[in-house]
Amino acid sequence: MDLDKYKKNHKTAYLAESFERLLKEEEEIQGLLKSDPTMGELAKKELTDLEAQKTTLRAQMDSLLKEGEEEEAFPDELVLEVRAGVGGEEAALFAYKLADMYKAYAQKKGWSFITMDESSTSIGGYKEASFEIGGKGCYKILRFETGVHRIQRVPNTEKSGRVHTSTASVAILPIRKKTNLEVPSTDIEIEFSRSGGAGGQNVNKVETAVRLTHKPTGIVVRCTSERSQGRNREKAMGILMSKLEQKKEEEEATKYAGVRKDQIGTADRSEKIRTYNILQDRITDHRIKESWHNIPAIFAGNLDPILEALETASVEQSAVTS
Repeated sequence: MDLDKYKKNHKTAYLAESFERLLKEEEEIQGLLKSDPTMGELAKKELTDLEAQKTTLRAQMDSLLKEGEEEEAFPDELVLEVRAGVGGEEAALFAYKLADMYKAYAQKKGWSFITMDESSTSIGGYKEASFEIGGKGCYKILRFETGVHRIQRVPNTEKSGRVHTSTASVAILPIRKKTNLEVPSTDIEIEFSRSGGAGGQNVNKVETAVRLTHKPTGIVVRCTSERSQGRNREKAMGILMSKLEQKKEEEEATKYAGVRKDQIGTADRSEKIRTYNILQDRITDHRIKESWHNIPAIFAGNLDPILEALETASVEQSAVTS
């Protein structure tokens, strides 16, 4: 048994020390048994008790390690990005609608939902926007939302009643406490500016907004949600690392597409995943070929039926391919 892995983990270190004490006791009793065979029955009983304690401790340590791995794989913090795609102002309005849908869902779940940065159009749509979501299980539940969402509807400005199709992309980025990526500071360009919009005089007078550019990839992250430059920089750095990890995952997924365990997909924001057909009151997820009705309720945050269907399909697919 490798005790080192349990000692290195802060959640299991104290249990590993207890396990070591049991091993020493076991060794002492075995030594006593050799030197004094008359202690046989008593020694055997103590050894049986020690073995039972060791089994219990090992089960506790393994459970804590598994729990930690689960938390690392599915953190309770994420960044939601929405970006208008094809369709001009209609696409921007759709991007806003999607952001509002996720906000309503987060509120239903009791999660936090904080605007980090937004770029709006003149009629109230989003060119792009990013939000921080925090809450138990948020990434595990929302991870399949990454991709291109398409809407088919008749715009209010369309006099002839012609149906328009527009798109918006969604990205769900997990914010993990640990990262295996090493990024040289020379690869990151940092800019500071004044935050616009709501937030009080302090936000507008002081250069609290932070913009990070990863020079090798051109990835840009901007954060304005906090009142201090330091907190915005910290958040922006976490998001940048998440984006770099996502890029790496996308490259790996492309490279090993034929042997991917999870065919539902979580990484590629260019994949068309869902269509919202307003005239037919139907939402279709193309990955699992399922449809739902009552679009107003879904836009109001009733996403559970869709998200649960995706989770079920993912589990079934993993069972087939594993």
